Amino acid sequence: MKKYWKYIAIILAAIVADQITKSILLYFITGTVPFAGSAWDVVPVPYLMAHVCDFFNIVFTWNPGASFSMLRNLGEAAPIIIIIATGFIIGFIGYYLFARAPKYERAPLALVVGGAVGNLIDRARFGAVIDFLDFHVGGWHWPAFNVADMCIVIGVAWLILNFVLARRRCMRECEK
Repeated sequence: MKKYWKYIAIILAAIVADQITKSILLYFITGTVPFAGSAWDVVPVPYLMAHVCDFFNIVFTWNPGASFSMLRNLGEAAPIIIIIATGFIIGFIGYYLFARAPKYERAPLALVVGGAVGNLIDRARFGAVIDFLDFHVGGWHWPAFNVADMCIVIGVAWLILNFVLARRRCMRECEK
């Protein structure tokens, strides 16, 4: 178990960073950090924006769907369906991380798990995820996202990079 402490620390760091940034945003908007409640009762305004620079805004928006607003059209059942599905995915990835993953996959998987848990906490608390980072070029905006989403994307990109590098290493060794 000792060899897994650093991966547990990565998971916890991702969760804490995500929840702290969202709590700061909630505090600035509402003057408090609510423990739970319906998203639209906590902050009834669906979208707020503060312009930071030519390519970046801090926004406040609720995302009742999955990543980048997918599955938004599931209606009232969306939060429950997404919470259950996310729980299973986190469980599967967590099992793989601690029981079977090679060493080079563990840190990226820990980032993915931490990000997924961060968003799962929002879903369980509010029924939706807080998104607040808005990058744009001219009138084209990337979908708003949060620190948990960044952890997931960075973790997946890192996994892909590791896979490509491991495959190249294997190809070189097989040619010898």
